[in-house]
Amino acid sequence: MTSPSPSASSAPRVDDLALLDVAVAAARAAATVVRARAGDVATLRWEQKRPSDFVSEVDLAAEERIREIVLRHVPQASVAGEELSPDAARGAGLVFVADPLDGTTNFLHGYPAFAVSIGVLCEGRLAAGVVVNAVTGEEWTAVDGGGAWRDGTPLRVSSIAEPERALVGTGFPFKHLHLLDAYQHQFAAVLRATSGIRRAGSAALDLCDVAAGRFDAFWELALAPWDVAAGLLLVREAGGVVTDLAGQPARVEHGGLIAGNPTLHRWLLETVTRATPAA
Repeated sequence: MTSPSPSASSAPRVDDLALLDVAVAAARAAATVVRARAGDVATLRWEQKRPSDFVSEVDLAAEERIREIVLRHVPQASVAGEELSPDAARGAGLVFVADPLDGTTNFLHGYPAFAVSIGVLCEGRLAAGVVVNAVTGEEWTAVDGGGAWRDGTPLRVSSIAEPERALVGTGFPFKHLHLLDAYQHQFAAVLRATSGIRRAGSAALDLCDVAAGRFDAFWELALAPWDVAAGLLLVREAGGVVTDLAGQPARVEHGGLIAGNPTLHRWLLETVTRATPAA
């Protein structure tokens, strides 16, 4: 196993631990594919899927590697991947929800913030998740009921309760510019009340940072299932709260979300809601 065994009082299902092992193996292999080309981006073939949204041959090769490993070990599973199978069924059976390269634009420009993320859904339940930081090699893992870990060290969300002391992560709605006006109002309200806002361009890593207490909270208005599948479980297992923009428990689906330690999640949800202009 990648992570130490949790206490018996919070022991995860044995099957979940086995699923985590498969997800970790697949994520490590994909990260190896990504790192192998990180110093050679000038020769990569890449194309624009839509404005400000790119895909490269590395994304495709990394997702193929994930699929190969998952189906070799769990042939009854399906893989919902950002590039090759974004419309794969989710919520029924056993589904590995994978982002082979979260932070593609960063990767293509040599900006050191990109990762591989895999969350495992078992009949709609988030059973396990892993994020591998392809730059630093950090591995973030979680299993349902078994806690969250970074390289074998247990994680806990921050204890900061005062917004003026908080560091908040965010993501820009760069693929959904119709949300920009609302986001700018939210950004101004959060910035005025906190010690700072950071945007690195990888939601998977942002959620890891919430789980580790590096960020006290995080929000973004438009995310995809593969962006958040692993991160949702990491934050929850580290003692945090993750909801949609209406305050309902976040699901592995398209939409916005707010995450944080319990106190600052509540504050950020209220702040973003108040700052959003009426439709």
